[in-house]
Amino acid sequence: MIIAITGGSGFIGKRLVHHHIQQGDQVRLLSRKPPLKEISAQYFLGDLSNSNVDLSSFVDNADILYHCAGEVNNEQIMRKLHVDGTQKLVNLSHGRVGRWVQLSSVGAYGVCRNGVVTEESPENPLNVYEKTKTQSDEIVKKSGIPFVILRPSSVFGSAMPNKSLFQLVYMIRKGLFFYLGKKGALMNYVHVEDVVQALVHCGGDNHALGKSYNLSQTIEIEQMVQSLLSSLGLDRKIFRFPEQLIRKLVQFFSVIPNFPLTISRIDALTGRCYYDSSKIMSELGFKFKLTLENSLVEFVADLDKKKRV
Repeated sequence: MIIAITGGSGFIGKRLVHHHIQQGDQVRLLSRKPPLKEISAQYFLGDLSNSNVDLSSFVDNADILYHCAGEVNNEQIMRKLHVDGTQKLVNLSHGRVGRWVQLSSVGAYGVCRNGVVTEESPENPLNVYEKTKTQSDEIVKKSGIPFVILRPSSVFGSAMPNKSLFQLVYMIRKGLFFYLGKKGALMNYVHVEDVVQALVHCGGDNHALGKSYNLSQTIEIEQMVQSLLSSLGLDRKIFRFPEQLIRKLVQFFSVIPNFPLTISRIDALTGRCYYDSSKIMSELGFKFKLTLENSLVEFVADLDKKKRV
């Protein structure tokens, strides 16, 4: 098969590239960055946000196009990449691409503090990233191209660009972490290898066509922290403080540059939201490689291994 992958040098995209190379597929890789080393894929150096880049040969006769390109930091280019870039790619792909698999985000549903989010939950994106990614999804839905949309929660792995989980491990290691509010807050994560396998399921199963799928695993924060403590070889008591007290303190100290705790981080540590992944499991037969607890143990082991190298 001919496989085209945007964002092919990114955290998720490069693992998807290697998967299809190992399957013996002809892989085309689009990236804004030049290759760091030679790989067995046809490399297209280009930026979807650049209207002058011709990507006709990238999409031509592709059996599956995985749209993994995304920008999570620079708000100035999010619209050009997520919205304008997707529209440009859709225009080029008509009659040239067999199936489009869109890597999106549960951010399309907006902030969830409590309850269960399913694929039927209303979309309510709030920030620039969430809004532009959701607009990108709508462009794909209306394109007329056979499509599947995958919406993972926070994706983690030892090479992850998002530093929130690294910071959590650091705080636990240094004895600086504490619980907030009542017991039972829920954390939502999904390992990068599970995201890759879910994308492959979306690309290869006709039952997926025209549908969106959430992908996440959930764990209570107490269980998560105890698992991380055990992985770090630590045995210590974690203190708990009233949520509202800490919120007031953070609001007061927020004027300090690089203050380590933010309101959004407090929201993440005290929420009770659950992203339901039963649809992709029942319809496509997807199975998570490991429990989230075991994946986190492996994550810490990988971090320690890299430190020793």
